[in-house]
Amino acid sequence: VQLQASGGGLVQAGASLRLSCAASGRTFSTDGLGWFRQAPGKEREFVAAITSGFSTEYADSVKGRFTISRDNAKNMVYMLMNSLKPEDTAVYYCAAASNGWKDVDLFQYDYWGQGTLVTVSS
Repeated sequence: VQLQASGGGLVQAGASLRLSCAASGRTFSTDGLGWFRQAPGKEREFVAAITSGFSTEYADSVKGRFTISRDNAKNMVYMLMNSLKPEDTAVYYCAAASNGWKDVDLFQYDYWGQGTLVTVSS
């Protein structure tokens, strides 16, 4: 079972990035899928999540700027990040929760990707 995140990079404030996460080894179509991030010296925090039925949840800090989506046929989850700010700089992790929910609690997630670094310069 593997989750592979990609799409990070170095961008200027105000720019956009699209993160992708490919799941393999099992079918994730009934799982809740989420994105978390961890900035240097800080704890990992919830960013966004989506259920198998496409219901979404966002952290207040990214609401209106980030959009999570999924393609169950391809076992993929995406996150479009617009209007990026320096405080969005972090390693971004995708995760899957077999409970199927859009959980904000990282301990509810069973599978994790390796992370992709997003750096936003001012």
